[in-house]
Amino acid sequence: MDAGLSTGTLMRKRAVSMREKPWPAGRIRRAGCMRSGLVMKLKNLEELFLYELKDLFSAETQLVKALPKMVKAATNRQLKEGFQMHWEQTKEHVSRLEQIGTQLGKPLTGHKCKAMEGLVEEAAELIEEQGNDAVRDAGLIGAAQRVEHYEIAGYGTARTLAQHFDQHEIADLLNKTLEEEKETDLKLSGLAESSINSEAEHAGMR
Repeated sequence: MDAGLSTGTLMRKRAVSMREKPWPAGRIRRAGCMRSGLVMKLKNLEELFLYELKDLFSAETQLVKALPKMVKAATNRQLKEGFQMHWEQTKEHVSRLEQIGTQLGKPLTGHKCKAMEGLVEEAAELIEEQGNDAVRDAGLIGAAQRVEHYEIAGYGTARTLAQHFDQHEIADLLNKTLEEEKETDLKLSGLAESSINSEAEHAGMR
């Protein structure tokens, strides 16, 4: 150790040096959130509301691209039809969000929902798995319900914020989509319990 520097002096210099270091790229700072790899600070509840809407818009637009692949991969007729119906419904969800953005005078583009990106990637990996069709169908239901649960949470949050700001028309639009997401989740559960899980079990015994 340099005889001219005491232990206390060295510790103070080290503390100052650590404070002066820049934040690592991609690290989330407190009171901020990630958008397109950059930190976006949320300064008030209005900004959180807009963030939630942008996240939903990104999630839905990703689903519009992903659902046709799930339609193609499903072998159970009812499941295939259900995915097809939800694809059409999802396009309507995007339109509602665009309507909300127009009403608020705010574009909902420019954000990437990382959670939905991961869920879509998991579904794509499942589709590529080699195995029994019935077992894959059961897996596709699970993948679809993960998506629904994420969206139910997101739409519930956004609707509550819209109600807080007395944006009743926007709250009604968000609630309509929320109820449709819940209905889809229930239909998927019913399909799994009524037939697909049993078909997958029997297939595994062959």
